[in-house]
Amino acid sequence: MSIYTRIAPVAVGATLSVAVLATGIAMAGNVHLKPPNRNPTFQDLGLALRANGNLAGLGNGDVVIFLTAQADVTSTCTNPAGATQPPGQNPAPITVAGSQAIPADEIKNGNVSFSVLTQAPSPTIAGAPDCPNPNWTEAIEDLAFTSATIRVEQPAENVVLTVSCTFTPPTSNGVVPSSNVSCTSS
Repeated sequence: MSIYTRIAPVAVGATLSVAVLATGIAMAGNVHLKPPNRNPTFQDLGLALRANGNLAGLGNGDVVIFLTAQADVTSTCTNPAGATQPPGQNPAPITVAGSQAIPADEIKNGNVSFSVLTQAPSPTIAGAPDCPNPNWTEAIEDLAFTSATIRVEQPAENVVLTVSCTFTPPTSNGVVPSSNVSCTSS
């Protein structure tokens, strides 16, 4: 047996070990809200919801944070002449969503802050289903958020944290009091 046959398996094993360690450094660890188990903060902006928080336990890759929120709708109906605006008749709940991409170079020692905002819905509801007839215009005036889900992916499409929150009572415009927010993480 030559000296090359004995060295080659050791060199391959060492190279493989270094590759596994290098891969492990870039992957997310135990991603959680910082400090652990702290709820994100929320702000009701009328037709949009903003969630703020701090994450820890991230790896070195880009992060994408998704916010999906469900809300009760307050709307008004306006007749074709533009004169009458009775309140809408129990519009169906709506779901709005938004996302924030955070590049890897903003992550410091596995930590990063986020501020993600949902997109406002279309200001009118097509077909005015909650108004006297489809010739009227139904306009969304406000959203009262009832729940929200934050999904953290690192890298994209690899979910490393999901935070599900409920708001009791539903939100009204402004900062949502922390006592009205209940969240679970998985």
